Amino acid sequence: MNPRTLPLRALLFLGLWHTGRRSLASAPGLQEQPKRIAVVGAGIGGTSAAFYLRQEFGAGVKIDVFEPGAVGGRLATVKIGDYEYETGGSVIHPLNLHMKHFMEKLGIPQRKDVPSKMAIFDGKELTFEESDWFIVNFLRILWQFGFSFLRMHMWVESVMDKFMRIYQYQQYGYSFSSVDRLLHAMGGDSFLILLNQTLEETMMSQGFSQIFLNNMVAPITRVNYGQSVRINGFVGAVSLAGAAPGLWAVDGGNKRVCSGLLYNSKSELVPARVTSISVKVRPSKAGTTTSFYEVNYVGESGSAHSLYDIVVIATPLHQGKSDITFSGFSPPIPSHYPGRYHQTVSTLVHGMLNMSYLGTTEQASEFTVSDILTTDSKDSVINSLGSLDPVHIPEGYKRPPASQTKVWKVFSPQPLSQEQLQDMFLSWDSVSETRWLAYPSYRPPHRKTPPFILHNRLYYLNALEWAASAMEMSALSARNVALLAHHRWHQQVGNIDQEDLHTRLRGEL
Repeated sequence: MNPRTLPLRALLFLGLWHTGRRSLASAPGLQEQPKRIAVVGAGIGGTSAAFYLRQEFGAGVKIDVFEPGAVGGRLATVKIGDYEYETGGSVIHPLNLHMKHFMEKLGIPQRKDVPSKMAIFDGKELTFEESDWFIVNFLRILWQFGFSFLRMHMWVESVMDKFMRIYQYQQYGYSFSSVDRLLHAMGGDSFLILLNQTLEETMMSQGFSQIFLNNMVAPITRVNYGQSVRINGFVGAVSLAGAAPGLWAVDGGNKRVCSGLLYNSKSELVPARVTSISVKVRPSKAGTTTSFYEVNYVGESGSAHSLYDIVVIATPLHQGKSDITFSGFSPPIPSHYPGRYHQTVSTLVHGMLNMSYLGTTEQASEFTVSDILTTDSKDSVINSLGSLDPVHIPEGYKRPPASQTKVWKVFSPQPLSQEQLQDMFLSWDSVSETRWLAYPSYRPPHRKTPPFILHNRLYYLNALEWAASAMEMSALSARNVALLAHHRWHQQVGNIDQEDLHTRLRGEL
């Protein structure tokens, strides 16, 4: 780690959020604030956007959040027996500063930590299994991979240290009009190169072996994104960062953050599906004309529409994910952007694991591994197999061994057949399946990323997840879009698309 980055992380972590720039909504000399803002989607992106739009535009603006389903989007839980379990996004990185800030602001505690162990499965047998002892794990990794594992973490940290500059920019109120501009400001041409080559190409150019990629890196990308080492290098680095220690989750379920942000933003939840958005021109008091966005939607009471000054779309505009149409725009706005979302099937099984499936002779009563990752081989029909803990850890809870019936989560590219379930489990009493189009299919070369700005005051939050998808990436995009909307509304062009500010801001810190 570069020692010069440590003070920056410490300052950000210890409360720069509360002492930095004040909201520009109350700054003198600004033109009249917007009266109505619409946010389409109530996942972590949409609710974060509502939170930051309120922060930027103040108490006077009415914010409506449209959501036809449950608040939380891809953050979701399911009840099995007496407890609830995460079926969507499940872990948060210790350096996800926006998520940490939300937790502090909302007063929601972190979930109690339950020690875990990891193993790697090649479809026939376990090729690696963690011990309870750190020194044993270190020696096993050293024996199999030399210093490649340590070098991998150093490479990932070098990428993440650069990307963390985004917190400085956002704290001081700077935003970006496109994903490419944002990434270039953080990491220069090297970040754009990462988007255009595979993780495999990137790491092999850094001297990592194909064996290490196949046996250690691929299992991590498969559990995090359901994809191989042929994803792009940037999302690959984000995925490998998710293998770091200190991962955490929200007590009661990560979706609680979405509900809390919605409440804190004093937004109104509109339980309806948005069908179309059009631009409308109306006369103003000054005798000129002004434009609004007409949002058409369908709810329990039927079809309706409302006019808004600003609209933020926080749901993917891609085939299979959205059917919103746009009319009256020049140039036209497509209903679907190129690219597809990758399917991951999440199957929660309350049952007893079949140890022979893992090709091990270890006694089930002694098997306490909680996370089984898989290599990218023809024998690996699943992406991962993990023992789940409840979203709220009760007092005295201890994760049961594999000899007892408990809840397992299986990630797979396709729904599991009865034969596959019978191979994996000796018995089960419930199976819950969720088919997620959870994140894009990350195959370079990098397609032109969808824009943040669809029209003058119409914004698209999900553009950033085409670089990498995570809860924190959605929050970062929400912050960027809220700042972008504010600066463009008040014509503060000096706060948009600035480069090299991190060197000057470091001096200010």
